[in-house]
Amino acid sequence: MPSSLALPPTVPVHSDLVSHPFEIGRQEHSDLKGHRSLLLWFTGMSGAGKSCIANRVQANLHEHQLHTCLLDGDRLRQGLTADLGFADDDRKENIRRTAEVGRLMVDAGVITLVCLISPFEQERRVARALFAPDDFIEIFIDAPLAVLERRDPKGLYAKARKGLIKNFTGIDSPYERPLSPDILIDSATTSVEQAAHTIEAFLHNRRFWN
Repeated sequence: MPSSLALPPTVPVHSDLVSHPFEIGRQEHSDLKGHRSLLLWFTGMSGAGKSCIANRVQANLHEHQLHTCLLDGDRLRQGLTADLGFADDDRKENIRRTAEVGRLMVDAGVITLVCLISPFEQERRVARALFAPDDFIEIFIDAPLAVLERRDPKGLYAKARKGLIKNFTGIDSPYERPLSPDILIDSATTSVEQAAHTIEAFLHNRRFWN
């Protein structure tokens, strides 16, 4: 079972709450869907290719009739985390909320793909600790900063260099590289299709599904 964690001081703890025991749990959901659930956590700097690769993985899994959900950071910031900025504390809360939603999705028997820059190692560890060891797969999508700035699909690096965007990861806010990701993809030398194949092969070899 996942370990207990102390919540950030900004998150209230309600000691008088007791969860109702539901009859339908994760195993029942997974049995109905015909496959087990887990969470794929894509981390990496802006422009590294997290969303593109996760989108391809999801499409491939869907073709095999596997039930999936993709939680993309840009979309989450239009709703669930719209009240958060990009200061360190807001980024940490962004990771916390997304991880909690991911846990609910996994409990519902869904293969969940999360795409967040998630720049801090400690917060990624906190997210992982919400899950059983085999249920959280950290996927680091890496590329040199120079490559990311050349790509710059949203024009964000150029704006950050001009000082028009503050707290931008890789420019004036740090990105802490994962110490031991489950999967490492160098997107500077690997195509989206190759990256997706690597991830799917990893999962297949560990018998997450047939």
